[in-house]
Amino acid sequence: MEQEKLALMGGGKTKTTPYGTGKRFGEEELKELSEALEQNTLFYHHGRKVKKFLQDFNEIYSVPYSVAVSSGTAAIHTALGAAGISVGDEVITSPITDQGTLIGILYQNAIPVFADLEADTYNMSPASIESKITSRTKAIVVVHLAGNACDMDPIMDIARRHGLKVIEDCAQSYLTYYKGRLAGTIGDFGCFSTNDFKHISTGDGGMVTVNSEDEELYLRTHAFADKNFRRFGTDVVVKDLHGLAPNYRMTELQGAVGIAQLKRLKWVCERRGRYGESISAGIRGIPGVLPHRVTDGSRSSFWFYMFRVDESALGVTRDEFSKALAAEGVPNQAGYIPRVMYLQPMFLKKEAYLGSRFPFDLSDIEYKAGDCPEAEKILETAVRLQVSEFFTEQDAEETARAIRKVALHYAAKAANP
Repeated sequence: MEQEKLALMGGGKTKTTPYGTGKRFGEEELKELSEALEQNTLFYHHGRKVKKFLQDFNEIYSVPYSVAVSSGTAAIHTALGAAGISVGDEVITSPITDQGTLIGILYQNAIPVFADLEADTYNMSPASIESKITSRTKAIVVVHLAGNACDMDPIMDIARRHGLKVIEDCAQSYLTYYKGRLAGTIGDFGCFSTNDFKHISTGDGGMVTVNSEDEELYLRTHAFADKNFRRFGTDVVVKDLHGLAPNYRMTELQGAVGIAQLKRLKWVCERRGRYGESISAGIRGIPGVLPHRVTDGSRSSFWFYMFRVDESALGVTRDEFSKALAAEGVPNQAGYIPRVMYLQPMFLKKEAYLGSRFPFDLSDIEYKAGDCPEAEKILETAVRLQVSEFFTEQDAEETARAIRKVALHYAAKAANP
């Protein structure tokens, strides 16, 4: 294998057959959509589909309450609002995430604070979280990246000792298990996305699990997603407004598609988990390659797969490795997001609202390179691969073989320059 010529240098490709594909939507979705249209209403409160979607979701996750919303971003904002996060509060979260994790924090006029990550799970480090806590800290938004659970036991211990709310961002982590418990059911709230790029899709949409038997907390969460109306049955029970809240209602069309999609969720996550683990098994122990480590005691549903390249061990840059892998027939991306979130212009300029420094001017926090060194290194050395439920065992095996081929080629070259 060490002597095998890379495709980039004129050798044969490792992956010569197309990756498996398939249809995500079909007759089940059409049936549910037709029934939704026959109701003569698409308003969640008057229809049956969103209610059924919620019921099915609650059964899968064994939670007492959940709230359907218009997006994963809306789910996080709703959880923050229901948790009472407000002006000048600090909320600790991950620097490697989508801006949807941060939008709700800033719309509540709170201050995002970024904790560093673990080098191999790409999830938030409990020690870093604790080091970021101040008298202003009110919550932690835990991001379970790529289907891999954060180490929740120490995080929950930290939160309880400091009196903090924990909101789990599970947009990429359906049916992800941490020590026998589902991600999204461990913190105070779990937030899910059903946009078109997640394990299941309703086009756009989201869910908030309320992980408490406290009915008042559920009613507050439900109301926050509905302009602070308290709507149950066919009447508006409470019209008096006691605070500002957005309109994040899910429509009956989204709920209808969600009902059908949930029936496939277990199959989707099991297959993604199997192929992700297969890739890890195939590249474990290769010099210069650091596989995506699943948190101890956890089971990942691999929204994507990411490994790191040790450039010094291989004598090649991450970008060169990425190009060589692509030439082997394995599509990939050098890195994930372009940069850690705190190096985005919004944070460097401290301008969330056009022409204003509010709410950043309520805090003396500074955002600068080096704040989360491990997170920055991850983005500089990571290679991201797609994982799909439509893959085959051959797809996973050939992906691992291509990574192995590229790594061993460069390792041998580095050892014998």
